Amino acid sequence: MPQLDFSTWANQIFWLVVTLVVIYLVLTRVALPRIGAVLAERNGTITNDLAAAEELKKKAVAAEKSYQEALTNARAEAAKIVAAAKADIQKDLDAAITRADAEIAAKAAESEKSISEIRAGAVQSVTEVAQDTAREIVAALGGKADVRAVTAAVSARLKG
Repeated sequence: MPQLDFSTWANQIFWLVVTLVVIYLVLTRVALPRIGAVLAERNGTITNDLAAAEELKKKAVAAEKSYQEALTNARAEAAKIVAAAKADIQKDLDAAITRADAEIAAKAAESEKSISEIRAGAVQSVTEVAQDTAREIVAALGGKADVRAVTAAVSARLKG
């Protein structure tokens, strides 16, 4: 094995040192700065992304808050509209009820007038029928019916 030959060790050590120095120089001058730049860029990107995410989170929270406020305002406005509509409907209903009550009262008064006329006519008819019947009964029993006496007797009986 040539590596174990002591006569070539000095030469091997020299080239080993030269190779290690070249590798060290290449790594420190070329590769490591590029790797460091990539790592710094990644770190910057991550930091910027985190800051952007935090900003977007704040905007989302603000948007949700404004949404909730708008929703609350819309519900309050809807409640006002419903209350106004109910008030208008109640006002119209009250006016309709008032008109209906007035019409019912007028019809009731008209009906009462008609009923009193019918009642008066009925009392008069009952009186006439009672007088005619009393005259006929008196005549059937063989008596002479006096119109004034029959009228007085029927009137007294109808009064109570």
